[in-house]
Amino acid sequence: MSHCKQEGKDRIIFVTKEDHEAPSSAELIADDPNDPYEDQGLILPSGEINWNCPCLGGMASGPCGEQFKSAFSCFHYSTEEVKGSDCVDKFRGMQECMQRYPELYPQEDDNESASPPSQDFAPEPDSAPEPDSAPTSEDTPPTESSATS
Repeated sequence: MSHCKQEGKDRIIFVTKEDHEAPSSAELIADDPNDPYEDQGLILPSGEINWNCPCLGGMASGPCGEQFKSAFSCFHYSTEEVKGSDCVDKFRGMQECMQRYPELYPQEDDNESASPPSQDFAPEPDSAPEPDSAPTSEDTPPTESSATS
């Protein structure tokens, strides 16, 4: 026979082999697809945005939640050739709001954005040919006569 035992905050349930052999009488309740609080993903079956989706990372709430919702809705429902190109002002408003709360919406490190571009593809200053100097054989591609000699 099964029984329960309470140990502090824990409840321990002991069951017998016979308890496990009997089929379960538990009924599973199907998820309600219209429940806006259920984890449905970003877009609800109705086509509306699920502002409770964890994928939004809480952006829909907080001091700039309304600006985020406005900008994101504009982008989601945009029918422009370049999707969202009609939403620039709304995204700018959201960005301005977020800049007023740097502790909640940290910006990229100012040092990273102010760093000079990579020099991987730019010529070294010393290796650039002088404008008045004549090209050397290293600067010109080989011709048929120079390639055969």
